[in-house]
This record gives sequence, C-alpha cells and structure tokens, in this order.
Amino acid sequence: MSVALESIASAVGRRYRALRTSRTLATFCANPLNVAGLSIVTAITIAAVIGPLVAPYDPTTQDLANRLQGPSLAHPFGTDQLGRDLLSRLLYGARLSLGIAVAVTTIRLVLGTTIGLLAGYTGGWVDEALMRLVDIQLAFPGLVLALVIAGILGPSLRNVMLALAVVGWASYARLVRGTVLATKERDFVRAARLMNVSRFRIATRHLLPNVAGPVVVLATLNMGTVILGTAGLSFIGLGAQPPTPEWGTMLADGRHHLRTAWWIANVPGVAIMCTVLGFTLLGDGLRDVLDPNHETTLEKRT
Repeated sequence: MSVALESIASAVGRRYRALRTSRTLATFCANPLNVAGLSIVTAITIAAVIGPLVAPYDPTTQDLANRLQGPSLAHPFGTDQLGRDLLSRLLYGARLSLGIAVAVTTIRLVLGTTIGLLAGYTGGWVDEALMRLVDIQLAFPGLVLALVIAGILGPSLRNVMLALAVVGWASYARLVRGTVLATKERDFVRAARLMNVSRFRIATRHLLPNVAGPVVVLATLNMGTVILGTAGLSFIGLGAQPPTPEWGTMLADGRHHLRTAWWIANVPGVAIMCTVLGFTLLGDGLRDVLDPNHETTLEKRT
C-alpha cells in the first residue's frame, strides 16, 4: 500500500513539475522582447563558440596593402588601419568578451552568494560586520573603483577581470541576505531546525534554492554590464593590449578613423550594443517569470 502511494505521489510530482515548466515557458515566450533577448544572446553565444572555427582570416594577420578597405565580399565588415579583417576580429572578440563576462560573473555570484547566505542565516555580529563591508563597497561607484584598481595593478585583461569581480560581489550579497532573512523564518525552515537538521544542510537544501531565481536574474543582467565595463577599460588602455581582438580595443583603434573608415569603430560598437541589449532583455524576461511582482528594468527606465 505504501509503495503504491509513493508511486502515485511521485507521478503527481512529475506531472506538477512538467505543468509548471510549460507554464513558465509560455509566460516567458508570451513577451516578444523576452524572445528577442534570448535570440540575441543565443546568436552571440553561437558566434563565440564556433566563430574562431569559421573566421575567414587570422585576427592578428596584417595586410597593409588592403588597409582601411570598406565592406566587400572578401571582407564583409571591412579591414582596419593595419589591414586586419574585422569579421575575424569580431568573432574572436566575441569568445573573449563572453568568456570574461562568464568568469567575472561567476566569481561575483559565488563570493556574494556565500557572504549573503552567511550573513543572513547567522545573524548577530557576523551579519553586522559583513553588511558594513557591503555598505563600504557599494558606497563607491563600481566602474570608478574598477578603474582605480585596474590602474594600480597595470594594464592587462587579467587585472581587469580581477577589478570587475572585486567591485561587483556586494550586490549579490545584499540580495541573497534579504531573501534569506525572509525565508529562514518560514515554517519549513523552522521544522528543519526542530528536527535537528544541520545548519549547512538547511542552508544548502532549503535556503539556497529560494535565492536561486533572483540570483540568476541578477547574473544575467550583470553579463551585459561586465561586457560593457571590460570594453570601457580596454578602450582607455587598461584592458586588452594590441593586437588582442577585444571589442573595446577595436573601438579604440577606430576612434581615429571615424570620418574616413567608420566601420572600424561601428562594427564592435554595434556588437557591444546588441550583446548588452540582449542580456538586458533576457534578464528582464527571467525576472518576469521568476518574480512577476518585480518592476522590470525597462519599466523603471520609462
């Protein structure tokens, strides 16, 4: 009898999860902006993965005889001041930019989630100390602080990644702490404590799943800001160094040829714009699904 009841309960649970998943997908796809954001991010990701395999030229090979050539069949996006193919540099740059964004966002997420979970669940002086640290970090503008750190460490992509990771974890910590404070007093958490379940198990099995949704939304939105920040720091010479095919460096290369060779700056500029827009739309779509009562980023801006 008990085996039969367990089988029925398992079947009902699977059916419920399937219905919830289909309802979530339907809600997400109902908004064309969500689909547009997902499509852009998917296209950029595919370009980053297979781009180096299909790039027609080596991104660092110079061809001075064909420098500053406009878009053509041989060079669909034209060439730069050293005759390098912009399409090839754009594809290689997509892998580099997305790779940096994933690495930086992962560091922010892990560090911030750990600190927020510890502060929210432990409470007391631990919470006070960690939150004062968060307040200090949030008191400084993120990009300005990253600029200072990268300037002290010296120009390189590794230092830019470190600087961006250091200045971005506090938003995760504050978000996770607030969610944990609201969740740890719910009945299922109290029941777990009464059953002498360990703190680690409560944190990982009961609290962490409840913060996953907001954290995923924040991480998706952060992907765009990290790409923008990396490009900005590279543009002023603190990030990737020539001849690395990074989008910010490509923008810097084109700023001196805006009148005569507009494509050098416009190609990476459009790529950055589309990528940031895609992650913003995708993040807003995920927020609509995971937290329907939350005001979206686009609504705030309008």
